[in-house]
Amino acid sequence: MYLLRPALIGTVSIERGEKKTGIQEAQKALSLLEDAFVKCSKGKAFFGGDCIGYLDMALGCFLGWLRVSEKFNSLKLLDEANTPNLFRWAERFCTDGALKDVMPQNEKLFEFAEKVYIPMRSSSSQVN
Repeated sequence: MYLLRPALIGTVSIERGEKKTGIQEAQKALSLLEDAFVKCSKGKAFFGGDCIGYLDMALGCFLGWLRVSEKFNSLKLLDEANTPNLFRWAERFCTDGALKDVMPQNEKLFEFAEKVYIPMRSSSSQVN
C-alpha cells in the first residue's frame, strides 16, 4: 500500500512524464496487491478470509481516491482484466452492508479533488 499512495499522487501530476510514471507505478502496485490478495485470502472474499479485516480497511481507504485518479486520467487502473481478484474484492468491499453507507461517493470526492487540485495545478504551472 505504501507504493500505491505516491503512485496515485503521480497520476494527477501536471507534468506528462510524471503522470505516465505515476500511472505505471500505480499499475505495478495494483499488480503486487493482486498477488498479495490471492495469497492472503486463500480463495475467500477478503484479505483475511470471509469477513472484512484490518488489511481490507487499510486498502479500502484508497478505493475512492483510486476512482478519482481513474476519472482524472480517463482510464481504469483497477479492472477485471488486469486485476480480477482485486477488482471483485473492491466490489464486495464497497457493497458490504457494514460499509456501503459510509463509503464516500466517487462524484463527491471528484468534485472535492477538482476544487483543491485544479487551482494547485494552475498555480504550479504559472510558477514553472
